[in-house]
Amino acid sequence: MIDETNTPAIGVALIGAGMIAERHVTALSAIRIKAQLAAIVSRHPDRARHLARHYEGPPPLFTSDLSRVIQDPQVQVVVIATPPSVRIELIESLAAAGKHILLEKPVARNVEEAARVVQICKEAGVTLGVLFQHRVRATSIEAKRLLQGGSPGAPGHVEIAVPLWRAQSYYDELERGTYARDGGGVLITQAIHTIDLALSLAGPVTRVQAMTATTPLHRMEAEDFAVAGLHFASGAVGSLVANTATYPHGRETITLHCQNASIHLGSEVLEVNWRDGRVVRHPANATSLEPAGPTPKHVWHQRVIEDFIDAVQQGRDPMVTGHEALASHRLIEAIECSSRQGIAIDLINPADSD
Repeated sequence: MIDETNTPAIGVALIGAGMIAERHVTALSAIRIKAQLAAIVSRHPDRARHLARHYEGPPPLFTSDLSRVIQDPQVQVVVIATPPSVRIELIESLAAAGKHILLEKPVARNVEEAARVVQICKEAGVTLGVLFQHRVRATSIEAKRLLQGGSPGAPGHVEIAVPLWRAQSYYDELERGTYARDGGGVLITQAIHTIDLALSLAGPVTRVQAMTATTPLHRMEAEDFAVAGLHFASGAVGSLVANTATYPHGRETITLHCQNASIHLGSEVLEVNWRDGRVVRHPANATSLEPAGPTPKHVWHQRVIEDFIDAVQQGRDPMVTGHEALASHRLIEAIECSSRQGIAIDLINPADSD
C-alpha cells in the first residue's frame, strides 16, 4: 500500500459533473492525503461549482477546457464520469498526454468501442481502470474469500437478480435509455455492476439464451427488462433477471448454490446456508438479509479510487482493468443478440478472444 507519510498526493481531475459527480468528489475529499482534486471539467462549469461544497481540500479548478487538464503536470489521474457517447475522443487526448484513466462504468456503448478504449490506453502505456464498486463491498470480499477457500464447494447454480425501479422522468432527461447516448437500457446502465460481480465470483459465461423487452411501464428506446439463461465455463448454469420496472425499488442479489452451501449476497449482508443446517451471516451481528445501517455510497467509490491510485504509483494492475471489464460487455452483447435472433449464443472463450 501507499506510504501516506512519504508519498505526495497525486493530482486528480474529474471529467463530468452529472448525478454521480458528488459521490466522486466526496470520495476524493476522504482520501485527500493520497489524492488532490485539482480540476473538475464540465460543459457548464458555473453549474458544477456546487460540488466544491463536498470537497474539504483546496478548491479545484472548474473549467470546460480539457487542455487545462492535459497540460497540467500535476494531474496524473483522470476520472471520467461522462455518458459513454462522448468518451472516445476524451480518452484519446488524455492517454496521448500520459494521463492514467479511471472510467465510470460502462467502458463504452458497445463491445467494439470498449475494445478500442482498451487498445488506446494499452498503446499509450497508461493505466486503465473501471469503477465497478460492488467488488469492494464487504459482502463481496467475504463471498470471494469463501469461494477461494473452497469450503462451500464449486457453484452449480447461479441466480442474478436486479429488480430496480426508475420513474419515466428518469428516461425523459438527457436521452437516457437510448443507444446513441448509453448504448442500451437496464443491462448496460444498471445491471452491469451485478453482472461484473457475478462473473468475478462464478467465472465466465460460455452460452446464453435470452429475451429483452421494453415494458408498457416505460417509454424508451432500449430495454427495461431482460431475462437470460446462462451456461458457465465451470459447468454451472444460472439465470439473470434485470429490470427497472419493479416497484418498489428492490435489492440486487447474487445467489450461488454450491455443493456444500448456498451463498446469498446482498449489498450489506451475506448469508451462507450450509447443507448441515447452519446459517452464517456476515457481518456476524446481522439478524436478517436487511442491513442494520447502510454504508455511505461514496465509501465504495473511495476504495476503488484508492486502489487505482495505489496501482498507478506501484505500477500494477488496478482492481478491475479495462481488459477484464470487456467480459461484462461481451455478455451483455450476447444477451441482446440472443433476444434479437431468438437463439442461443455462444461466447468466445476469453482466453482466445484477444
